[in-house]
Amino acid sequence: MLLFLLLPVAAASGWWVARREPLAKGRAAPGAVPDFFRGINYLLNEQPDKAIDVFLKLAEVDGETVETHLALGSLFRRRGEADRAIRIHQNLIARNNLSAEQRGYALFELGQDYMRAGLLDRAEILFEELAEIGLQRERALRGLLDIYQQERDWGRCLEVAERLKPFSERPLGPEIAHYHCELAEEARRRADPDLARRALERAQDADPLCVRATIIEGQMALADGDQAGALGLFLRVADQGARYVPEVLPGLMQALDELGRTDLIAVLTGLTAREPSGPVVLALSEAQLRAGDPAAAQATLTDYLARNVDLAALERLLDLRAGEAATQGAGAAYRAGVVHEAVRHLLARQPAYQCDHCGFSARALHWQCPSCKRWGTVQPVQPERIPGDEVLREPRIA
Repeated sequence: MLLFLLLPVAAASGWWVARREPLAKGRAAPGAVPDFFRGINYLLNEQPDKAIDVFLKLAEVDGETVETHLALGSLFRRRGEADRAIRIHQNLIARNNLSAEQRGYALFELGQDYMRAGLLDRAEILFEELAEIGLQRERALRGLLDIYQQERDWGRCLEVAERLKPFSERPLGPEIAHYHCELAEEARRRADPDLARRALERAQDADPLCVRATIIEGQMALADGDQAGALGLFLRVADQGARYVPEVLPGLMQALDELGRTDLIAVLTGLTAREPSGPVVLALSEAQLRAGDPAAAQATLTDYLARNVDLAALERLLDLRAGEAATQGAGAAYRAGVVHEAVRHLLARQPAYQCDHCGFSARALHWQCPSCKRWGTVQPVQPERIPGDEVLREPRIA
């Protein structure tokens, strides 16, 4: 990994050597070119510490090698040596011959160093200065967002997001909606439902497809005794983001029960037809069992597993068939138990959620990915679908 981090440094140093050699052959620093190739050789031989020493000496040859200093500072920060990175970038900023673009870049890099060192107040001052003077503006505003998100200051996040809108390459509506949802959650913890509802309205205004706002609104309706309203909101989740239906299953089933409705199986069957998922299929099979139809419960799981690779559904099917194996003798029961235990072990290691952007996996839902910091990208893991021509089909009995 470190080899790839050092390559930009090598490239910058190589560019510097190549630029100066033709223009000032007679004035080139003695040994500069050999040192450069020696540094490259260290990189290729996976000796990064020696390569860093060489490139540091190259950077000292000429005070105008801004690119090399910036690359070295970035390298030290990524290695966790924030203090060295700070010193390099501070020395750069102290120069009087930097262009506005170079100064802006160096200030931004210094702000990144401060963040890595945990000096958020200093980083905030630098990013705010850059945003005001228009240098590295988008990156500086993103840096401010990072700081305020770490501090969970959602009000300031909203202010910065509004300033960022004209410069952002990607739509900020979904991100802004999550900030409002965070404010709604805080209001709920303070027992201020009116403030929470206003925040949720703003979230829906920012992103009409914000499934998180619908889920929170449904939970609030259920807590207030409005089962019909909660049921409608939970069913709306299937339209906004069908993959999140498992998140509202308990509330949906509670609302149906408190409303005295007896069509749970029909509702779950409809949801399964729209977007098959393990938790919904499991809930459907359990409802069929409670209705006194174990054959239908097994058929539901079997049909689902014929098209999807899902360990949770397989474990439940093995549970239901354990009694059948026991009637076939001790050997059959033992073999079934071994398979069941293997499936249970694999299931315990399987993540329930995964980020669609960076691949981060977790056992619990995070609305903001802890790894890439994107909002709304962590979703319930979908089972692997079996291609249509490989789907197992029940043989016909002549």
